[in-house]
Amino acid sequence: MKFTDLGLAPSLLKAIEEKGYTQPSPIQEKAIPQVLKGKDVLASAQTGTGKTAGFTLPLLDILSKKQKSGHRKVRALVLTPTRELAAQIYENVKEYSTHIDIRSSVIFGGVNQNPQIATLRKGVDVLIATPGRLLDLHNQKVLSLQHVEILVLDEADRMLDMGFQRDINKIMGFLPKKRQNLLFSATFSKEIKALAQGILHQPVLVEATPENSTVDAIIQRVYKVDKARKTELIIKLIKEGNWSQVLVFTRTKHGANNLTKRMLKAKIEAAAIHGNKSQGARTKALAGFKDGSVEVLVATDIAARGLDIPLLPHVINFELPNIPEDYVHRIGRTGRAGAKGEAISLVCIDEKAYLRDIEKLVGIRIPSEEKEGFEPDPNIKPEPVKKKGNNRNKGNFNRSGNNSGRSGGRSRNQRR
Repeated sequence: MKFTDLGLAPSLLKAIEEKGYTQPSPIQEKAIPQVLKGKDVLASAQTGTGKTAGFTLPLLDILSKKQKSGHRKVRALVLTPTRELAAQIYENVKEYSTHIDIRSSVIFGGVNQNPQIATLRKGVDVLIATPGRLLDLHNQKVLSLQHVEILVLDEADRMLDMGFQRDINKIMGFLPKKRQNLLFSATFSKEIKALAQGILHQPVLVEATPENSTVDAIIQRVYKVDKARKTELIIKLIKEGNWSQVLVFTRTKHGANNLTKRMLKAKIEAAAIHGNKSQGARTKALAGFKDGSVEVLVATDIAARGLDIPLLPHVINFELPNIPEDYVHRIGRTGRAGAKGEAISLVCIDEKAYLRDIEKLVGIRIPSEEKEGFEPDPNIKPEPVKKKGNNRNKGNFNRSGNNSGRSGGRSRNQRR
């Protein structure tokens, strides 16, 4: 199938052609026709499957065909969990709307709100936003959501993980009851299904890949190593392999900062990206990573959500996530668009339970080996595992005493 077969307007097809695309990805092929029909859609799609175009293209098509009168009102709202993802979606909307009369804008926290307010007051058709800043500006009566025709919740699972449920509920109360709703999530958890039930009306279910499956093009490997020697091993792997563009995941912001310092000391150009970093610092780190001046980007799960880095060759889990689904999100950063990628996990004895949960989720036994000179000390015993409760952030395997819960912060300022 080609994009010309999907029923999109010629002006959008022209923009798609200018970007060099001819064939839609599976999620685009399945989602676009349903959105164009005006259906509510519940879509399961991993990062890197082209899901952003799966909702932006039909959304723009629908809006461009409807008559506008007077001052532009927000007619489409796209909610995203992170600043980086919001900025990425905004760039996509701008590129695809080159040849149509649609105005778009993006708002998120961590930056001065005044330029965002000035843009909104000029009139906007499509608004991409993080929940915190959206509520702030709505409370200031800077914008109205009473004319929203299409609502998109992107990476809805991550929004719930980040504690945005209450904010989402508030935003729903400001929207007209009659509207089209699109919900995109990497997984269909019980929480996501409950959220969808409260928002979507007779939705069409769209799945690009089997739930929680990992990309076939990714080579997965585990190195068993003692926690105290992880930093030494990761530096050796990067230097000996002469790797560049390596995305490394830690569980905590503190851990990301410490590892970055050690890498810089070892003459590896590295930068950290997490919720405590300013938006300027995060943007600078990401730009350096993309242009090659930064070889290693050390990130927490929340900060890395939505990063669009094409042809990323290496992902390293310095620490395994304590939520198995996060492993799928992490390694999905590599092996995109048919390119080969490698995902390496450094696993100490305290993380064996995490590894078992991950293998159960992805349905494979990940090959495990020991690096010569870094064999685990058989005398080290695992820390007692705390019983898991309902709080997804419980469970501490970090002997240094740091909080091993989900990184990135849950405060209002950090979430925006």
